[in-house]
Amino acid sequence: MNPLDEVTGPVNPAGREVRVIDRQLPVTVGVGSLLFELAVYASGFVVAAAVQFGVAPEWPTWGFVALWVAACLPAALFTWLKVAAGNAFMRLEQSIQASASTIGNYQEQRFQILQNVAGLVRQSIDLDKDVMKAVAAYRGGGSPEGRLNGNDAALSLGFGHLFPQVEAYPELRAHAQIAEAMRQNSYLQREVTAARDLYNQKVLVWNTEVFRWPIRQIVAARRGLTTRIPFQVSDAAREGAGQTFFA
Repeated sequence: MNPLDEVTGPVNPAGREVRVIDRQLPVTVGVGSLLFELAVYASGFVVAAAVQFGVAPEWPTWGFVALWVAACLPAALFTWLKVAAGNAFMRLEQSIQASASTIGNYQEQRFQILQNVAGLVRQSIDLDKDVMKAVAAYRGGGSPEGRLNGNDAALSLGFGHLFPQVEAYPELRAHAQIAEAMRQNSYLQREVTAARDLYNQKVLVWNTEVFRWPIRQIVAARRGLTTRIPFQVSDAAREGAGQTFFA
């Protein structure tokens, strides 16, 4: 019998709204991990001492030298693996930053389109003040990774207020620059979606690797690493996706 039975199990006919939990989980290790680490470092020396004083006390000097060199191997290998794990985290972190920067670049291009179209439209009609609020919100600045969701929400708000006004005026829709800007925005939005997927895939790898016991989790805990938060969809975009587009 399956623990989760899709045939007879409880279901929610109303559905469930899925959201990203906006929380970073710290990586920690317990006493068991500490004992495991100590055992790895001590195991070679314990075995070597037992061999030297119990099994083969009459070995020549070179035999004992080789024995104690071999005793250092488990500790050396474990240390090398921890260094390699730390380097892997640094490479993955840089990869996540690069993906975040790519999203930011696309958002910057969308902002330029929003700004240019707003300037063209303002010459013909009274532009909704919410459009300019969105432009101001985007200009708020911040780190590439930390501002991704805020920038996306601001741009979605701006285009959400701007394009309906353009659609209401046939002469504006026929404007070559505005029409081209709308096509560019559609293309960039698809690129942003693809870049978000890549970003979230790398975040998933990071969140999986920091809890891979023993070596990577121990290294992550020693460095004070936490999980990362995937790209989130704003409430405005979430509510808009549930609307009826075609009567």
